[in-house]
Order: sequence, then C-alpha cells, then structure tokens
Amino acid sequence: MKWTVGIAITLRAAAGSGYGAQIPIPARYDTIGRKYAGYRRPDPHIEAQIHAALGNARTVLNVGAGTGSYEPADRTVVAVEPSPVMITQRPPDAAPVVLGRAETLPFADAAFDVVLAVLTVHHWDDVAAGLRELRRVAPRQVVLTWDPNAMTAESFWLTRDYLPQASGEEWGFAALPEVVAGLGRTRVESVAIPHDCRDGFFRAYWRRPGAYLDPDVRGSISALALVDDSKLTSGLEHLHADLVSGRWHERNAELLDQDALDLGYRLVIAGH
Repeated sequence: MKWTVGIAITLRAAAGSGYGAQIPIPARYDTIGRKYAGYRRPDPHIEAQIHAALGNARTVLNVGAGTGSYEPADRTVVAVEPSPVMITQRPPDAAPVVLGRAETLPFADAAFDVVLAVLTVHHWDDVAAGLRELRRVAPRQVVLTWDPNAMTAESFWLTRDYLPQASGEEWGFAALPEVVAGLGRTRVESVAIPHDCRDGFFRAYWRRPGAYLDPDVRGSISALALVDDSKLTSGLEHLHADLVSGRWHERNAELLDQDALDLGYRLVIAGH
C-alpha cells in the first residue's frame, strides 16, 4: 500500500524536530550488500510467522529494511534503511524508504501501529538506543533476531568443523535477554528454519552445504562477507573435499531427513 499523507506529514514534522539529523551512512552494506536482492528473499514459512505477529496493525515501520523482504503488501509500510546500495535494490513497487538508522529514527512518537526489525539488531551501533527508538515510534514491536546463547559455534557444523572464524562470538551480538530487556514485556517464539529456506542468511543452508562454496552466497551473508576470504580458504577447501568424499554426509547424517531446525532464531513480540 502507498504511503499515506498522514504518515508523510508525521515524517516531516519529526525531521524538523531534529530526529535523524546528520545521519552517518555505514559502509558495511554499501560494500557487501550488492547482491542481496538475489539471495536474501523472503521465506514463506518465516514470512507467515512474522506477519501473524504484526496482528491487526494497519501501519508498519520496517527498520533496517534492506531490500524489502518481509514487508506486508496488505498494509501501509514505510521502510528505514541506512545503506544506499541496499535501497537501490528495492523493487519498484516496494514501500517508500527513508535513509536512516535505528538509533535515530526520523519519526514522531507513536507514528505507527507496529515497528518491524528483521535480522538487523546485530548490526546496530547502539542496541539499547535502537530498541528505545522502536518503542518510541510504535506501541508494538516485532523483532526477528538470532540468539548466540541458543546456538553456539559448536552447535552448527559450519563453524564447528570448517569456519570457526565466522562464528561471530567475538562480535558482541546482542543476546536474547538484552533484546527482551530493551523492549519490556515480551513474548518470544522460536523460528524454525526450513531445509529449503529462500532467505540466504548464515544458517539458512544447514542442509545444503555446497551453497557455502559459492562466493555470491557468502557475499550475501554478513558473517562470512566481513571475514577476509584468505582466512576462509582452508576451511572451504576442507568442506569441498568432505562433500566430494561423502564425509560431510556421514558426519551429518542426522540432518538429512530433517525438514526444519531450531537454529537459534527468535521472534520477539512486545507491546500491544
């Protein structure tokens, strides 16, 4: 649905009050996000769970919106995204997008019915400030995140056996208790990841190991794209050899008959 006049006025009023002034543009996704639209597509199973969590909200703010995945087509949506490269990959019929950051949202208080943030919290410079902003602009918050306490490097075959450098454990990911504390009273749902997940985030290819050998796939996963390729070479060669020999399939035989797995992804629903 199109951006309503009322929301447009709200944006202009908030911008005039100083919200979002002098927004710094992060270089991270301007560098690694150039092919996101081809690999980070909404998965229908995850999408259904997210849209159900939005409840009966009519107006939605999507923060850290990227190329527009998971934005509902049957509601009025406004997107906020800090990377111009990501913005240019949004479809022509996508929701209108504002250049901005979670920590300084350029909108007035309670401007929307619900605010959505999908796999973005771990990229924020100040998680606590970003969560406060989500609560400020909407009475209901829906956040899809990954909880490092629920899925350690040793729990996932890729980081356990091949690419420990990409575990992200030293990057300071916001753990689930931090997100919950920042949003107040919440409900937390586990998000099962299907074996054929269309959204190519880090653990999406848990039953398709060969995908990690594709540089374009890795380039659309921040945990891999932000690691120098030279540090991944040995592990990738090891993975390739194990796929050729059949060793990967022997070692991970219990995964081959699984349709979906709990890999630590959580949907946090707060407010009313």
